[in-house]
Amino acid sequence: MAFVHSTNALFFSLLLLCASITVYADKASPAYPPHSHGHYDHAPTPAPSHPPIKPPPTPSYPPVRKMVAIRGMVFCNFCNYRGFDTLTNVLPLAGAVLKLQCNNTKIPLVEQTEADAKGFFFFMPQKLSTFAWHKCKVSLVSSPLAWCGVPSNQNGGAAGATLIPTPLPPVNQTESKFMLFTVGPFAFEPPKKFPCH
Repeated sequence: MAFVHSTNALFFSLLLLCASITVYADKASPAYPPHSHGHYDHAPTPAPSHPPIKPPPTPSYPPVRKMVAIRGMVFCNFCNYRGFDTLTNVLPLAGAVLKLQCNNTKIPLVEQTEADAKGFFFFMPQKLSTFAWHKCKVSLVSSPLAWCGVPSNQNGGAAGATLIPTPLPPVNQTESKFMLFTVGPFAFEPPKKFPCH
């Protein structure tokens, strides 16, 4: 009788042990993984895309009208270099007459000026602006020296030279009411009948 009782007790203990193992296994490893409340089940939502912001257009201003100033120098080229485009061994030609002519208006603009003692000359016409300088030319007219009175075509002096814009330093450029142009340097030379020594 005692054997039966101990057998029943052992059987009952094994039954409880198996039941507890089954319950623990069910709780430890569920058949389906629990549902996650995070956002890992789906791809992240991309951030809204916006077209690139374009910078505002640069405002355009009409060109500023300025008056025109023209400078240059004139020399006497000695007979040793007659016919050559060179300024070797030259003499500043004081009193040489030069002409500015512009054919871009109904009434052509013509002005003359004389070179100073250093051969420097300067035009500052009152009726010529930066809107109308493209058809202007400067040419040689006459020399005060008979032995050096033939206009040379060096840098267009005899035929007429076009104006070359000459930039000023940035500070002076904004403050100046004039736009500077340069021509030359020009030269007169002795006539062919003049003997060279």
